[in-house]
Order: sequence, then structure tokens, then C-alpha cells
Amino acid sequence: MVKQERAIRTRKAILAAAAKIFEERGYRAATISEILSAAGVTKGALYFHFSSKEELAQGILHEQDQWLPIPDRACKIQQIADTVLLHAYRLQHDPLVRAGVRLSLDQQAEEVDRRGPFTHWGDIIGDLLAKAQAQGEVLPHVSTPETADVLVGAFAGVQAMSQIMSDYQDLLARVSALLRHLLPSTVLPSVLAAVDITPGRAGIIATELRPSPENTANGRPTVRAD
Repeated sequence: MVKQERAIRTRKAILAAAAKIFEERGYRAATISEILSAAGVTKGALYFHFSSKEELAQGILHEQDQWLPIPDRACKIQQIADTVLLHAYRLQHDPLVRAGVRLSLDQQAEEVDRRGPFTHWGDIIGDLLAKAQAQGEVLPHVSTPETADVLVGAFAGVQAMSQIMSDYQDLLARVSALLRHLLPSTVLPSVLAAVDITPGRAGIIATELRPSPENTANGRPTVRAD
């Protein structure tokens, strides 16, 4: 049990160090030596968990899929807004998430399969849109796969612009503006009137999803918001 816990801590330390280096340097320029130095582990420890730099990058991309989802909301459009706003909040606060996003958009990471995050978020948003459609929350013309694809692509562009312009400081405001522009073409006005898409909503969700001591003690996956 002690060995297993130590292995888990080592793996997390390696991923955190790799995330920092990938975010700062980009995939191509990052080196295993830099990651080893930042993680404070031996080469043998690193290669026990990850066989290559490519596998390390895939580990970071995969890690984003392990967060607990937003709890079910009665209004599925609110659940979509909460999902998008929380991801923006994580980008501001979690280096692992920022590294994953940078990797997914890094055109020099040619050997890394970068489709996963886009597919993952497209599936999440598409599923919620389908549920919203079944509940009569969206306009009749809406194609849920197409709308999900547009929202994921638009978010990718907005976060990239925010990173360049303000190092993510204005990301929540930009994402709120994105939702204000996209949702009216998708959602029934009567439903949209009750949906909170303000930047402050993100902090409320993050507080709601902070892990309880019981979840942490049981080793269950948790949402890390700070």
C-alpha cells in the first residue's frame, strides 16, 4: 500500500513537472532532462511511469478527462454553461490544464495524438445539447453535433486569444461574451433568460465542486479548482 501511494505521488509529480515545462517551452523544445530536474526524480522513476516524452504528453492530455463532471442541473443549458465556465476557470488556476490545452493546439507536437481533448469536449457538450433538446430547451433548427463542434472550436480560439493578450486574466470575461453571442442562436429565449453565464458563476461552481475530505481520503477523483 505504501509503495502504491508513493508510486501515485511520483507519477503526479512527474506530470506536474512536465506540464510546467510543456507550458513554458512547448512540446518540441521541452526535454526529458528539464522535466527530471523540475520533478526531482530519477530517470528510472520517470521511465517506470512514462516510456517517452510523447507518452508524457498523452498523460497530460488524458488527465483532463479525469475531472468529475458538473453535477446534473435541471436546466441542461445551464449545465453546458457551467461546464464551459469551469473549464475556463481551471485554465486560469491549474498548470496541468493549461499544459493540456497548449499541447492540444501545438502544431509542432506532430507525434502526439491531439484529437482526444476535442473529441472528449465535443462528446460532453453534444450529449448535454441532446438532453436539452429532449427537454425542449433549444430552438427547433438546432443540430446538436454541429452546435457542439462550433462551441468547442470557438472556445479553443477564445482561450488562445486570451492567453496571448492577457495570460488568461480576461478569459472568463471572454468566455462569458462567447456564450452571450452563441447561445441566443441555439436556446429558447424563455430558457436563456434564466441561465447564468456571468464570469462570477465560475467561482461559484469551483467552490461547489471542491473535494470533501471523505472523497480525498477514499482516493476518488476530484475536481481541483485552486
